Amino acid sequence: MPTLSVIVPCLNEAQRLPLLLADLQRWDGPLERIVVDGGSHDRSGEIARLSGAHWLQAPQRGRGCQLAHGAAQAQGTWLLFLHSDSRLPTNWAQTLASLVHAPAAKHSAWYFDLRLTPSRPSLRLLEAAVAFRSRWLQRPYGDQGLLVHCDLYHHCGGYAPLPLMEDLDLVERLAAIARLRPIGQALLSDGRRWSRTGVLERSWRNARLRQRWRQGVSAEQLAADYYGQPISP
Repeated sequence: MPTLSVIVPCLNEAQRLPLLLADLQRWDGPLERIVVDGGSHDRSGEIARLSGAHWLQAPQRGRGCQLAHGAAQAQGTWLLFLHSDSRLPTNWAQTLASLVHAPAAKHSAWYFDLRLTPSRPSLRLLEAAVAFRSRWLQRPYGDQGLLVHCDLYHHCGGYAPLPLMEDLDLVERLAAIARLRPIGQALLSDGRRWSRTGVLERSWRNARLRQRWRQGVSAEQLAADYYGQPISP
């Protein structure tokens, strides 16, 4: 049985997926790589299979469904969830190896710090706000990755098959039964989506979505508003 299973949701990521899969080659030991597709029309599947990863088709569209489906197939004692546009730091493997072999670590969930690239001052301020939210409010989100022991993952109920807010939904349940702790390294994430709309505008938009979620608006409606179209199965 592999010590670590890495679950990556994917949708048309042929350009960026190879970089993450190359980063994962640094792991020294049994490693299970699971890429779960949400309906790609590019070469993402071919790239994943050529790298030796398991390529799965999610039963329905939506990142929450993809993550839940991948975790259900995983055999590792530890689960690492990563977005497909993420890049791991050079010495990630040594750091995580120390963590997963520490007996007490399995009682906590672990996340990376967020580092957006290409860098600019407004993104540095955003990263500082994310660090505060993660440490003091216990709310790291999906683009920071999540490392969790399989027992703790299943105990909290795992990912719900939601088209949006799947990361907030999970960390709220995790925070109720465990501490979420920083790994102490930064995960590089693509900052272009923040550049397109502007940091303040996108931050406000995301905060409004979270507020509506807490007010009881369905994830399906929020996803339709976010993507500008209904999310079909």
